[in-house]
Order: sequence, then structure tokens, then C-alpha cells
Amino acid sequence: MFSGDWTPPCGSCCTKKYASLVQIPWRVFCKKGCNADGDTWEECIGKCTEICYKDPVLEDRQWSAYIDRSPGQDSYSLECFNACVSGCGYRFEIPTEKVEEIKPNRPSKPPPPEVKPTTGPDSAAGSREDVPSTSA
Repeated sequence: MFSGDWTPPCGSCCTKKYASLVQIPWRVFCKKGCNADGDTWEECIGKCTEICYKDPVLEDRQWSAYIDRSPGQDSYSLECFNACVSGCGYRFEIPTEKVEEIKPNRPSKPPPPEVKPTTGPDSAAGSREDVPSTSA
């Protein structure tokens, strides 16, 4: 129905690069890079950072960035960023080698806090005394 010329070349490059079904989310982010608002390569990379890495919802509360605002695992944010930057590269005709050198300027998520179980001889004895030893 439509000729191949109708599809924007940047979007076609994203479709070819992320052709498999499991890569559809990354194809979407690649196309977001193609259509980013920035007028320069650097601005486009900045938009990719905004899309793929979310800032905390509450100021001075780093943990709040992870409340329903980030793509999930760190690897997802990185894949999102790489796909988006690929779209920027296609848009501004940047060589693939240079595109692959771009790394996000965001730190990874902090490790979860260690939770130490409170088991010991005193806690076990205390719980036995609180529970009556009757049978039904």
C-alpha cells in the first residue's frame, strides 16, 4: 500500500536494527531517539537520558526515583539508553563506532540495604514463653 520511501529513514533503521519480537521495546526507544526534540547530537543524548533514567520524585530522597518511575532493572535502563542513542545516531548520521562509545552519565541504583535476621538464643526463648504450649 505504501512505498518504502514513505517510511522515515531513521525509523526504518531502528526497525532493521531491532527486528526481532523480543526487541520491540528497544525499537520503540530507538524511534524516540529519532524523534527527540533536540536539534543537536548532544541535546538528543540528553533527551535519551531523560527518557530512560528517572530522577527522584521527592527531593533529597534518592529511593523515590524507583517508585514506578524507572524502566525496572538497571540493565533495562541501559538498553533503553543504548537504543535511544542509536536513534539519535541515525537521525544525525553519526558513525556507529561513535554511537557505541556513548555511555550514560548516571550512576547505577544503590544496592538494597542489608537486612540482618534477629535470630539468637534470646529471641527464640522469648517467643516460646509468649506462646502457650497447649494442644487442641
